[in-house]
This record gives sequence, C-alpha cells and structure tokens, in this order.
Amino acid sequence: MAYVVATRRDRYEVRESMRTPAGPRSRTLASFRELDDEVVEKVRSRATRPPTAEGLREAALRAGAPVASPPVDDAARRTLRLLSRGERLQPQLKRLLLDALGQGTNGAAAGPPVSDAARAAEQWIDTPPEERGRALRELLELADALPVAARGEEIGFPRLRSA
Repeated sequence: MAYVVATRRDRYEVRESMRTPAGPRSRTLASFRELDDEVVEKVRSRATRPPTAEGLREAALRAGAPVASPPVDDAARRTLRLLSRGERLQPQLKRLLLDALGQGTNGAAAGPPVSDAARAAEQWIDTPPEERGRALRELLELADALPVAARGEEIGFPRLRSA
C-alpha cells in the first residue's frame, strides 16, 4: 500500500508499507516537491503493488502535497488568459477547438452557460500566486483606507413586543 508523507519543509515522500518476518516496514518509492506525471510513473514502476495515478494524487492531496495540473489544463489556462487580454484565435483554430470541446460549429452550448463572475475571473486564471497575493494585499489595504461612517447611539429597528 502506497501513501504520502511530509518529510521536510516543502518535501514529500511516497512510501510503500509491507509485511516482513521482522514486522511491518516501509520503503521510500520517490520523493518530490510537487507530484507530477514523472513522479507517478516512478512510483508505479518501483512499487510491488502499483497504485493508480488517481489514488496517488488523492493521497498527495490528503497529505497537503502540491499536485501538478495536467498539461492540457495549463494550456487552457494560458489560452484563456491570452483571450481575456484581447488576443484572438485564427477562425479555423477556433472552429477546431470548439469542436474538440464538444460545442460544435452550430453554436449550441455543450453545458450550462458561463457566469459573468467566471468570465471576469478569466484574466486571473493563469496568474502566478505571487501576483494574486500582491493584488489581494493591495485590495485589503484599500479597504482599510476607506472611511467608516459613524453610527448613531440607537439602532433604527422597531421595538419587539411580546403578545
């Protein structure tokens, strides 16, 4: 059985437990900073009972380890970021992409419509965490700088009376 443990700061190990005549033992199959496809393959090749890739990703998430997103997700994020900045696809590429995503060329949506909030978030989809953090700090500093309106002594709600 394979499992993931934190070893040092920002380091994790995939270990396999096994039964021996001297009692239970574990051996390290791989160590990593971020679980990616290369680490998954290394673990699967070294394990006596290879775990599934999905099971290994779930174990890493339970241990708090960062898990790399699939390359197609990274490409989608980059594409959405460029589109939100005004870049445009060539018409043929757009048709091929829509067809591959299942929307087709007739304009029928493959799923529920995208919300305005999701469209507004497109520009942040591929933004590095450092830049997101900087923007959040600036927003919080702005909120702290806003003046607070003074309230009166009494709250303007009607008095509650029991019958």
